[in-house]
Amino acid sequence: MISSTARLTRQWTTWGPVVAAVALGLGWGRDLPGFAVALIALCLIAAVLAAVHHAEVVAHRVGEPFGSLVLAVAVTVIEVGLIVTLMAGGGEKASTYARDTVFAAVMITCNGIVGLSLLVAALRNRVAVFNAEGSGGALATVCTLATMTLVLPSFTTSHPGPEFSSAQLAFAAVASLCLYGVFVAVQTFRHRDYFLPVAREGQGVPGAADHAEPPSDRETWASLGLLVLALVAVVGNAKLVSPTIENGVESAGLPKAVVGVVIALMVLLPETLAALRAARRDRMQTSLNLAYGSAIASIGLTIPAIALASIWLSGPLVLGLGPVHMVLLVLTAVVSALTVVPGRATLLQGGVHLSIFAAFVFLSVSP
Repeated sequence: MISSTARLTRQWTTWGPVVAAVALGLGWGRDLPGFAVALIALCLIAAVLAAVHHAEVVAHRVGEPFGSLVLAVAVTVIEVGLIVTLMAGGGEKASTYARDTVFAAVMITCNGIVGLSLLVAALRNRVAVFNAEGSGGALATVCTLATMTLVLPSFTTSHPGPEFSSAQLAFAAVASLCLYGVFVAVQTFRHRDYFLPVAREGQGVPGAADHAEPPSDRETWASLGLLVLALVAVVGNAKLVSPTIENGVESAGLPKAVVGVVIALMVLLPETLAALRAARRDRMQTSLNLAYGSAIASIGLTIPAIALASIWLSGPLVLGLGPVHMVLLVLTAVVSALTVVPGRATLLQGGVHLSIFAAFVFLSVSP
């Protein structure tokens, strides 16, 4: 029975990304009827679930924190491609797309994913434990990147509006890329032990007994390829269903920024599900690696890519946040610091982060 279940799992996680990619190819650049959008949405969900499975296979082979890094970077690289594509065809109306997407990613990861993971871990074990050194360093990196790229443009005086001048944008891009590189080096080599799951007193590493033998090299490479294919399908199919979402948002009289929030939620679904699975196994550090690593990658890779693309893209590039979003960012930074410094958290911290995330979603709908 177990072998048959495993065989079925392998089959659908293999064909799911392929079918989703075929649906993407057939639907790209076409006006889709309602039933086609519904089918693509189903393919998107299958691709998300398959991506989580293959990310776990790769993570099992390479170990933490490399596994979290693989998923975070893969999603972000494809997300950057989507942003550049949409900005290239959107003209002046797409001037805030990069800002809105990056800020939504920060709010989703630092409050939505972290809050849900803390909630799941605390419900199962009363107290969620993690490594304060690693999580604190990751959070400091997120706050620095977010401030340099999303807050400072609203206060610079050499360029009108919440925009960087060309020199300032180049500096922000280089600084973001360098800071991301330093973080990856520290996470994976210099201080890798800061980002490993924490063992409770008198117990071994949580979740270690749940793992079978590591997959072979062939299985790992196959899963890595299918992971990339699944993520391409997730982002591409999210773009295909976005016109339907946009029409629904306009029909409901909601701000256009809601579309960006919905798309960001869909794109970050693989990381969300992977983080919740890790939290359920009492591997809270893995959940935080996924959340903060995704936020760092989202800023550290998106801003340099957008800065490079702005050479040939027409129209302004608005990066500076408004007052309401700045308040939410500051609140997120303060609350997150109070959460990670003790290295332990309860249901209360999870509830606080989720309330901030709810405020972000509500204010996106009702600014």
